[in-house]
Amino acid sequence: MKPFKFYVVTDTHYFKNSLGASGRNYDRFMRFEQKCFAETQSINESLFAELEKSDEADTVIFPGDLTFNGEKESHLEFVKLLAKLKESGKKVYVITASHDYGEHPRAYRENGEEYSPDELSFDEAYDMYKDFGYDDAIAFNRKHLSYVAQLSDDVRLLALCNDTAERKNSAYDDEFMSWIIAQAKKAKEDGCMMIAMEHYPVLPGQPILSIDGDARQKESDYLLRKLAENDVHLIFTGHMHNQSINEKTTYYGDKFYDVCTGSAIGWPAYYRLVTLESPEKAAVKSIPVPDFKWDKKGKPYQLYLSDLFDNMIKNIIFEMRDDPADLCDHFGLKISETYYPVLRRLGKTLSAITVGGLCRLFAVRPKGSFSQEKVLDVICRIGRGVFEGNQKFVKGTDEGDTVIALLDRLKPLLSVLSGKIKGAQGEKLDLYDVLVNSVGNYGIDDYNAVLFLK
Repeated sequence: MKPFKFYVVTDTHYFKNSLGASGRNYDRFMRFEQKCFAETQSINESLFAELEKSDEADTVIFPGDLTFNGEKESHLEFVKLLAKLKESGKKVYVITASHDYGEHPRAYRENGEEYSPDELSFDEAYDMYKDFGYDDAIAFNRKHLSYVAQLSDDVRLLALCNDTAERKNSAYDDEFMSWIIAQAKKAKEDGCMMIAMEHYPVLPGQPILSIDGDARQKESDYLLRKLAENDVHLIFTGHMHNQSINEKTTYYGDKFYDVCTGSAIGWPAYYRLVTLESPEKAAVKSIPVPDFKWDKKGKPYQLYLSDLFDNMIKNIIFEMRDDPADLCDHFGLKISETYYPVLRRLGKTLSAITVGGLCRLFAVRPKGSFSQEKVLDVICRIGRGVFEGNQKFVKGTDEGDTVIALLDRLKPLLSVLSGKIKGAQGEKLDLYDVLVNSVGNYGIDDYNAVLFLK
């Protein structure tokens, strides 16, 4: 086959700014939000302008969450960007996901009023996006808004949406799985390499995310196994806004890679250039989303985005310390008031203690100058690292050795908890191993990698 290149852009979360994104209630909402909101129109306009000029590939795929929360006017404006990208000579393929309909659209007027703009329904999504994959498909599943596209003479795209008009983020039923398998077999019979895209990861982006039931496709192991045994070894996903590349070898020895790309409108803000060099080999390159026009208070745009992420974590801990009732109300947590003093004490401790102080509590000797760092800042770095990928707290560094020493001290407790806590899909977990491999990356480079598919 001839080498084939394409771009991957996900979780664009476009919001038409004129709908309203300002005022006191908007500011309060953003205290606990890790992705941009008001800025997303500007970010997308800058990104699309770059894609229009980019000449390394003529194909762009978008694995879902195209709009912020499914506002119909946001969809209409985003379609204009897609159409302009197509007019520039690019072939454009999209799928929709849960944020594109029925996710409580919200906007904020300057007087602080929150209101719900008109939203797109699942049944309206076909007409909205038919020019970007659906109508050119060589196979189309109307119920699931899923399709197969011929990207080149040698490459096909299996574009999967796990929503229907009745259910969101659901497991694939037998009828849909039969359709998927039939398309994979047809590609193989026709001598085409098939790749896939889906919004939800099929492998947890980071080990800690295996606990979150919303962090990957329902019954993902079954989907993975069926794809791999039918010669589909590579899927491109989004949803969790994290940069990760993960590999699994099935019981029968088939390799499978999940390349999850971070959101375009929140830290770390990258998109991908992928080169399919052969049916056995693919190269992945990460490209930072370009700077955008906005009052960023004098900050470089990457710092502006990372500060937004860190402030979310800090505000949660500060609110835990200062007003646990408000924090629980914001996140819909049902916690008895009798536990509020415990939350206040925890928030106060986490917002003030240093790494050295924490280590003394557990009789652990910290490494180097890391002991002077505030635990709050370390929590931000670790939390950001889970989404950023290539996590830095690895063995052989002061930070990594200190955190692992703390985990070693907690190992008996983690062993007990491992017997009680399972993964979201019922799998057994070694919580010590999960945490060590979540704070530090010991696997594939999450940004730039060569993948050997067979």
